[in-house]
Amino acid sequence: MIGPAHHVGVAVRSLDAALADYRTLGFEAESVEDVPAQGVRVAFLGTGAVRIELLESLRPDGVIARFVDRSGEGLHHLAFAVQDIRAEMRRLREKGLKLVDAEPRPGARGRLVAFIHPRSAHGVLLELVQESAGSGIASTQQD
Repeated sequence: MIGPAHHVGVAVRSLDAALADYRTLGFEAESVEDVPAQGVRVAFLGTGAVRIELLESLRPDGVIARFVDRSGEGLHHLAFAVQDIRAEMRRLREKGLKLVDAEPRPGARGRLVAFIHPRSAHGVLLELVQESAGSGIASTQQD
């Protein structure tokens, strides 16, 4: 089953500029990394139980670059923790929901991720997040 909120993804043109603005708001980056499998550079900001993930495209034709060009910077997705991402993906497909991913893909910090198509969530892109095997948990506290 889908668990607690994990993070809120925010698409940005420039991660460095966004980090400067978020620092002004009082947020500090817990981690910054490139995720080549998804074509993004990400920073996770601590906000309590739910993190903010800032996403900058590594490629001018990447998904995040196209999103920013089309919609501008802003909310990109909501992410939720799951214990077993493959089982959850199977369950959702069996219930008739459309997923973006056929299989989980590598995410930041060794996590597995998969996306539920916005058509199946009333226009909102939802991400499923399974913590890496090393953490042993699917929690909002492990970023």
